[in-house]
Amino acid sequence: MFKTVQKTLLSFDIEWVPDPEAARRLYGVSLDGPGAEYDAFRRLWAEAGATEEMPRPYLKTMLCKIVTIAGIFREVDKSGKVSLRLVSLPTDLRDPERCSEPAILEGFLRGIARSTPQLVGYNSADADIPILMQRTVVHGLGGGKFGMRPDKPWEGADYFSTASDYSVDLAKALAWGRNTPRLHEAATACGIPGKIDTAGDQVWELYLKKRLDQILAYNEFDAFTTHLLWARMARFGELLTAQEYEQEQQLVRELLETESAGGKTHLERYLAAWDKLLTV
Repeated sequence: MFKTVQKTLLSFDIEWVPDPEAARRLYGVSLDGPGAEYDAFRRLWAEAGATEEMPRPYLKTMLCKIVTIAGIFREVDKSGKVSLRLVSLPTDLRDPERCSEPAILEGFLRGIARSTPQLVGYNSADADIPILMQRTVVHGLGGGKFGMRPDKPWEGADYFSTASDYSVDLAKALAWGRNTPRLHEAATACGIPGKIDTAGDQVWELYLKKRLDQILAYNEFDAFTTHLLWARMARFGELLTAQEYEQEQQLVRELLETESAGGKTHLERYLAAWDKLLTV
C-alpha cells in the first residue's frame, strides 16, 4: 500500500500495439505494400508462441510501440486547493508527426520534467513503467527526470524503486498472485466504470483500421477509472478524509462534464455508466 500523496500526481494508462519496425529488424519482415503491418503483427505473435487457441499471445513490451497515453493530472496548490486536468497524447490526432511514438514519448517526458508527479497506474510496475523506459531506449531518447535516480530514496523522485512512492501500482497495492483482480473487476466491484465498449485486446485491430480516436477514448476511460480507484484506495489508507474523498469524486465528475461539453462526447458514456453503477 502506498504511504503518501504528492502535491502533483498523474493517474495514467498507456495503449500499445505490436511494433512493425521490431518485426522488420528482428525477422526481416517487409513493411511495403497493403497488409504489411498486419503481417508484421502476425510474425511477432508467431514468434511469441501463437497457437490456434491463442492466436495473439502477450508480447514483450520491448517489441511493442506506444500509440496513446492518457492521464488525470492532480495538483494541490499552496492553499490546499485540488485541481484535476485530463491530459492526452497525442495532442493532435490529425497530425502524423504528433502521433509518432517519439513525439508521444517526448511529450510525456516533458510533463514529468515540469512537475515530477507521483505516477499512479494499474499493473504499471510490470507493464506501463517498463514500456515507457524500453521504448525511450529504442528511440535513443534521454529519459530526463523520468530516467534519473537519486542516490537515496528521500533525495528525489525515483520511478524505478519499490522503496519509493513516486510510482504507485494499484494492482500490487490491492493483492498479489491469483488474488489480483483485473482493473475492470476491481473498479466495477467498487461502483466505478470498468470496460465500457472496448477492451485491450481490440486495440491492435482499431490501430490497423486507423481508429486512433477510439483508442484514445478507451485510454481516457481507463485513466478516469484508475484515478477513481486511486481515490478509493487513498481513502482506505487514510490519506484522504471522508470529506476529501467525496470532493475528489465531485472533481472527477466536474472534469468529465467539462470535457464532454468541450467536445469529448465519448465521456458522456462514462458518466452514464458511472451513474448506473451508483444506482445499483
